Amino acid sequence: MLFPLERTTDPVAVVLIDEHALAAFGQWPWPRTRVADLIKRISDQQPASIGLDMVFAEPDRFSPGNIADEIAIIPSNLAQMLRSLLSNDQQLADTIRGRKVVLGIAAGLPDPRYSAAPRAAPVVTKGDRNLQLDNFPGHLGNVPAVDEAAAGRGLMNSGQQDQVVRVIPLISRVQDQLVPALSVETLRVALDSGIRIDDGDLGLLKLRMDEVATSMHEDGTAYIRMSHFDPSRPISAYEVMSGKIDPERIKGKVVLVGMSGIGVLDFKTTPLGEFVPGVMLHAQMIENMYNGVSLVRPAVMVWLEAAALVACGLILIWFIPRLSAFRGINLTLALVLALVAIGIFTFWQFSLLFDFAWPVIGTMAVFGTTVVGTLSEAERQRRQLREQAARMAGEVDAARRIQMGLLPDAQETVGNDRRYSLAALLEPARTVGGDFYDCFMIDDKRLVFVVADVAGKGLPAALFMASVKSHIKSSALRGGDMGEVLTRAQSEIERENPEQLFVTAFAGVLDVETGVLEYSSAGHEPPFARRANGPPERFAIPGGPPLCVVEDFKYEAARRRLEPGEWLCAVTDGATEAMNATREFFGVERLRTSLSWMPEDIDPVELVRRLREDLQRFSGTAEIADDITLLAVRWNGV
Repeated sequence: MLFPLERTTDPVAVVLIDEHALAAFGQWPWPRTRVADLIKRISDQQPASIGLDMVFAEPDRFSPGNIADEIAIIPSNLAQMLRSLLSNDQQLADTIRGRKVVLGIAAGLPDPRYSAAPRAAPVVTKGDRNLQLDNFPGHLGNVPAVDEAAAGRGLMNSGQQDQVVRVIPLISRVQDQLVPALSVETLRVALDSGIRIDDGDLGLLKLRMDEVATSMHEDGTAYIRMSHFDPSRPISAYEVMSGKIDPERIKGKVVLVGMSGIGVLDFKTTPLGEFVPGVMLHAQMIENMYNGVSLVRPAVMVWLEAAALVACGLILIWFIPRLSAFRGINLTLALVLALVAIGIFTFWQFSLLFDFAWPVIGTMAVFGTTVVGTLSEAERQRRQLREQAARMAGEVDAARRIQMGLLPDAQETVGNDRRYSLAALLEPARTVGGDFYDCFMIDDKRLVFVVADVAGKGLPAALFMASVKSHIKSSALRGGDMGEVLTRAQSEIERENPEQLFVTAFAGVLDVETGVLEYSSAGHEPPFARRANGPPERFAIPGGPPLCVVEDFKYEAARRRLEPGEWLCAVTDGATEAMNATREFFGVERLRTSLSWMPEDIDPVELVRRLREDLQRFSGTAEIADDITLLAVRWNGV
């Protein structure tokens, strides 16, 4: 249907006994004399040959003798005269004799009237080749008088009326006699040639008549290559018998005579989806042979199709488990399109039928099976991953509990001491994180507090955080100012840092009796402090790189005397770099604004709670990108 045959020549004329002819000359069957008149008028136009797609199996009931026998009231002398006249069958025989007329015969079940094998033109085969042809046990032929006068006989068999006719037998065996199809025999008579069957390529046979050669299968059949039906092409028998036919439409052509009138029911469905008179199929096959057009399906095609299916299946089995779903679908579509392209190409260029339907269906089936297998394996792996994830979740949850257990409880550190207040919060971005804080008394009047942020998140940062926390606390307990504490801690941390991680930290020691704060920073965010009746202000801190960035760096310490009621708030960058849905940062200025809204006498616990609520309102539904640590300390001055 994509590539219908384009008619380039017009070697065949089709004369139809259609409704117009039946209306003008009476219902079918016509008297043989009228058929003879039609054949004579066609012959007068000098056709190359005439093929009749009809059978005259019984004597004509309109013959004079038959009329005399049927009508008893006819006078005896008139009846005797009628019996002495030539029968209509004989008149038809006399008409077709010498006019290159080919009669149609129908192969099928045995008929006692035609027990002998049909007469047919000899078919020469190469050597003793045993053709794999269907052998019909009987046939329906023509009455002897008409049969003997014909130039040839051909099979009309071309398929059932309710089926699409795709394959037509060119040579068949009827009662052990090789008989050509009506199309083949009519063309042979036109060429005045014999019929020879030779070996062809790819296990096919080659049928030859003079200069005409066509390929066919070993069973004598060939696919018919159809062109679209042109309703103006057939010639009505009415035009011929009325003398209204243009002689050029018949002269020198192979003429086929068939029927298409209501009640005749000689219609066939073509592969193009058209419902045409059966004689048109014979006409199309003659044109195929005349123009050297053949359409065959060699036996090797089955093996090629199987090989294509196996190749496509192996490709899918190898690649599908290794490709993403999208690429796997694209690969399958590419293979399907390649199979379709091969079928179209072989049809278009070589007139060979490569049936891509089954390889395509098989390829899709292999794809589905492979996908199911891949999904089953993926599901098995997912189950394993879920089990591993459950174990990991349990382990990570335990790690979280351990990590949070390493952090001191600020309220326990304060105890009943009214000289200062302290609060802290750590919220990891993941189950565990790299932020930490620490607060402890090194004697009865000095409070050490630390806020730090390890580079990275998750378990590696949490493990490193535990080590850093321990080293800073150990260094602080050994004395010295806070610069010395950080310098000493860095030296110890570097010895246990194979992954070259680094950490920012702000550390301070508050004399809870005098309010003197000594502090140092290792690349950390400066904290905010707020005195009574004043705005929040950032610490001026001595600069220094994060711990474990610059080897042997000497950190400096600074001091600040807090006023009674003054508090400070230290945070990690998880607070200042918190983002909302539009990817805006909370930033230092929003932090300053948030702290400025806090009451001057606010307790550190309340300060930390309100600051965390401000961060949550700003972030909204946005995911936490980094660990958040908040620490607030107030010197009460009592």
